[in-house]
Amino acid sequence: MGQAGSSVVLSIAAQHIFDGADMRGPGLVRISQGRIESVTEEARASIQLPRDAILAPGFVDVQVNGGGGVLLNDQPTVAGVRRIVEAHRKAGTTGCLPTLITDRSEVIERLAVAAQACLEIPGVLGFHLEGPALNRSRKGIHPEAEIRVPDRRDLAAIKSFGHRGRSIVTLAPECVPASMIDELIGAGLRIAAGHSDATADEIGQAVDRGVSGVTHLFNAMSQLNAREPGLVGAALGDDRLFAGIVCDGIHVDRTGLRVAFRCKGRDRLMLVTDAMPLVDTNDRQFMLQGRQITLHENRLTGRDGTLAGAHLTMIEAVRNAVGLLGISLVDALIMASRTPAAFLGLESELGRIAPGYRADLVAFNPNFEVVGTWIGGVGSMGEASKASERG
Repeated sequence: MGQAGSSVVLSIAAQHIFDGADMRGPGLVRISQGRIESVTEEARASIQLPRDAILAPGFVDVQVNGGGGVLLNDQPTVAGVRRIVEAHRKAGTTGCLPTLITDRSEVIERLAVAAQACLEIPGVLGFHLEGPALNRSRKGIHPEAEIRVPDRRDLAAIKSFGHRGRSIVTLAPECVPASMIDELIGAGLRIAAGHSDATADEIGQAVDRGVSGVTHLFNAMSQLNAREPGLVGAALGDDRLFAGIVCDGIHVDRTGLRVAFRCKGRDRLMLVTDAMPLVDTNDRQFMLQGRQITLHENRLTGRDGTLAGAHLTMIEAVRNAVGLLGISLVDALIMASRTPAAFLGLESELGRIAPGYRADLVAFNPNFEVVGTWIGGVGSMGEASKASERG
């Protein structure tokens, strides 16, 4: 999964280390063969972080549609994926699932052909297919004409992602035969409920079959009502479900964010970006399947006002979680790394700074500016660090 790592022994000294569970004082993280060898209190290191920097497990984003001027649907290629990953790495994402929204069969197949090579790109953990089996009544910005129950051609392409890293399919459980959920899970895919008008009972039945996630909680789904809890109620009430949430202050009201955290907690609620191509660019518009999307006051919308993903990075999501939810930095960091890693079944590989774990790390300062990232022990220093060095 693009995580070969470096054979060079590396040591990083930091005054503040979040190890995936607790915030620790000064320490040294020693890395060998792309994995963490030890965490000690030694002082001598090959890399000395600024005194105010925090070293933490790298962020894991399970829903990223684009970045760096690239929308995955437009460029489902190695070059397109690499540009998206590079754009988000600058904001602390060391592992992500490039996300393809509802599209034609040919587009799914193009990504399927490129997928294995894309996994060699550092930071690619798998892929997220958001659609095409969605509920038209909850389509959001997805093109209604392409929403469909997958036929055998679609299924062949979608199932191939079960052997391409840790990949996810978002679907509306009420819109597909139960046997299709079984087939996709049997192929090695994780299933998330989203863009769905399902009842809570329908979601419960889907979870019994193995559905384990909820895509962008509160958005494009049946809401919690007095006599029908809907997908929102099922997500909040079922501890078996992980839920992604877009913490940008636009997609979900502050009160909704806090309710979600109180119900799901840091071990089941995941920060996601749902990011679009404008991340890491100065552009204000892009085209999404023939429709113009405009950025205004950090809000991405189509001409009719429908939200079209988010203009968000993971370091911003962490900052917003602290500010909007009123939670600790520790809780926010867990939601950005350890919890999504657990959702993907990578809890023994990612999300902690501990011996044996992959050396996927992020360092950032108190202003939530990324100082540096490491994927498999291979580093990339951020603009904040370069500015510090110049100063």
